[in-house]
Amino acid sequence: MSYPGYPPSGGYPAFPGYPPTGQESVYPPAGQYSYPAVPEGYPPAGGGAYPAAPPGAGYPGAAGYPAPGGYPAPGGYPAGAPAGGMPPYPGAPAGPGFGVPPTGPGFGGYPQPPAQNYAGGGPAQIPVGYPGGQAPSPIPGPPAAMVQCTQGTITAAPNFDAGRDAEILRKAMKGFGTDEQAIINVVANRSNDQRQKIKAAFKTMYGKDLIKDLKSELSGNIEELILALFMPTTYYDAWSLRHAMKGAGTQERVLIEILCTRTNQEIREIVSCYKSEFGRDIEQDIRADTSGHFERLLISMCQGNRDENQTVDYQKAQEDAQRLYQAGEGKLGTDESCFNMVLASRSFPQLKATVEAYSRIANRDLLSSIDREFSGNVERGLKTILQCALNRPAFFAERLYYSMKGAGTDDSTLIRIIVTRSEIDLVQIKQMFTQMYQKTLATMIASDTSGDYRRLLLAIVGQ
Repeated sequence: MSYPGYPPSGGYPAFPGYPPTGQESVYPPAGQYSYPAVPEGYPPAGGGAYPAAPPGAGYPGAAGYPAPGGYPAPGGYPAGAPAGGMPPYPGAPAGPGFGVPPTGPGFGGYPQPPAQNYAGGGPAQIPVGYPGGQAPSPIPGPPAAMVQCTQGTITAAPNFDAGRDAEILRKAMKGFGTDEQAIINVVANRSNDQRQKIKAAFKTMYGKDLIKDLKSELSGNIEELILALFMPTTYYDAWSLRHAMKGAGTQERVLIEILCTRTNQEIREIVSCYKSEFGRDIEQDIRADTSGHFERLLISMCQGNRDENQTVDYQKAQEDAQRLYQAGEGKLGTDESCFNMVLASRSFPQLKATVEAYSRIANRDLLSSIDREFSGNVERGLKTILQCALNRPAFFAERLYYSMKGAGTDDSTLIRIIVTRSEIDLVQIKQMFTQMYQKTLATMIASDTSGDYRRLLLAIVGQ
């Protein structure tokens, strides 16, 4: 499958910050990172210990399960190489943060979606675990057709005219100087599908490639952001994965962020696009750039075979929780393959039920156990899967926060998340960001960026 305007094998021209082939800079391998304390802390127990996810943003929760304790933060949090020669991101300061034992409901301090009612009646109840390994008789759960309601900040523009937009962009780039505001007004208010139509109309009308014209008129972060917006969604994910593994060093956090959070269909399309556009097999690249249990986890993710049945089997959740306990906390050493099997194959709603059952069996939450049993990239990958099962918008809100916190900005991460979530769940991500950090996403973007780059980012997030 070919994407208009992109070479079939050479890939997309490098963004600022990525040198030509053979001259790649060395990306520092991602190390461990900590979750610093949330400013001001969370409200005390009795007033809602943790912020609730936006309405409908998370999967329905189960009631009545206290968190036995938070998970300790793993060590340093390095940033990926920022684009455009920005100062390196020094890393977030260590602190108790999400590792602080909560004073109310929650798992490892991770913000929880509120308990929701199902069609069958009240909040779902998870069977109580038995450390001795004897699971209770199956308790049929209520019907659980759980749908994750999400909302993007960008929607398809009504009365769309690709030719008219192509003409606006042509005028904005013609002659001396560039009308960046005119470009921003178009790209921030059109869906990705509409931008592809504008790109095709531009070539039809003027016999020129819109992407090449934009590259010749723009530079730095605004160039990277606009070119990312004009990439087809699947291509952008595949492009990001390719550049995370290209050259010396690997940006493991990019691999985790994409491969551990996408749907089965998205994963399969990314794998296919990676092959058709770059002429490479993503599994072979992963094997060449990673190793051990982290490699196996990413290969599992590349299959796109996670169960996506939204109905929760509470008996299976109980059994999986017992299995995970016996593979980790309940024995000397760790059976890593057991964790890989459960976390790579179960649906996100099923994993959420498993997390809740596990807290009763182990007297500790599953995120905390993973922190104790694993380290490095595989630990971050497993935690990412669970965090998405518990509250996906909160995971991306956290990633955005650390892309801007401290001296310098990890612009590539900021751009990638804003662009890839803009039509999916950026509204919920913004809400979670405010609840978690007591400031709006727009406020932090405005203080960390400048110029046309800032204006376009704010336009995308809806400010």
